[in-house]
Amino acid sequence: MTAMTDKLTVSVLGTGIMGAAMARCIARAGHTVRAWNRTRAKAEPLAADGAYIAGTPAEAVEGADVVLTMLYDGDAVREVMREALPGLRSGAVWAQSTTAGLEAVAELAGFAREHGLVFYDAPVLGTRQPAEAGQLTVLAAGPEEGRKTVTPVFDAVGARTVWSGEDAAAAGATRLKLVANSWVLAATAAAGEVLALSKALGVDPASFFDLIEGGPLDMGYLRAKSQLVLEGRLTPAQFAVGTAEKDARLIVRAGERGGARLDVAEAAAERFARAAAQGHADEDMAAAYFASFDEK
Repeated sequence: MTAMTDKLTVSVLGTGIMGAAMARCIARAGHTVRAWNRTRAKAEPLAADGAYIAGTPAEAVEGADVVLTMLYDGDAVREVMREALPGLRSGAVWAQSTTAGLEAVAELAGFAREHGLVFYDAPVLGTRQPAEAGQLTVLAAGPEEGRKTVTPVFDAVGARTVWSGEDAAAAGATRLKLVANSWVLAATAAAGEVLALSKALGVDPASFFDLIEGGPLDMGYLRAKSQLVLEGRLTPAQFAVGTAEKDARLIVRAGERGGARLDVAEAAAERFARAAAQGHADEDMAAAYFASFDEK
């Protein structure tokens, strides 16, 4: 945690599953937090943690040393930062943590240059539980000149920071995040299909887990996501179905851009889309399990 002598004013734009948890961790580290969310009710609980709840993005970023964006996608970030412009000061540090895709990161870096902001491509690896504990992994790229300011924020929300260069516009951090998420989403989809096939064949899932226990096929993540389905603990979401679909499509697009066809990621995106259409969009991404069945 950061010493009180290094107290910063941090604006958190977007207080959904991840943004709210990160804002709490930043406040616990002794920094002043100014929070905003499009749906104000999602930001209001942060007042109990000492955060100031702003009515507009421009109000939220007034006097901020660091602006942290954790919104749905690149389009949302662009729109909110335009709304924030009247309150932004030249030279402020901007840590962009939304999983936004390669094209969007380059565009947002250009926006930062245009308005005199020090931009960091800074997506995070982790879900609700590690976010609430301040145990995320921060994947960061950006200039040396602003790292002294942004590092205390990264330290507050994460267990470690992995740097991938000084050119944030090259989206080195986002590239690594997309690779990591491709594995996470594939494993999530596979877990759902294992359970669905077990049900279709009349196999007790416990017998499958006994079969792989302790071997190279065993996996803590597989067991954790499977238990959410088997025990009906899909809310509150650690990472929502709707967001997983968005990320899967970003991964497919990034692969196409680099000349790689990603069939598993594309299929996972369709599974998440079907689950969302069945009414599971806000549930944990493990609810992609239901995409294996025609729900009436």
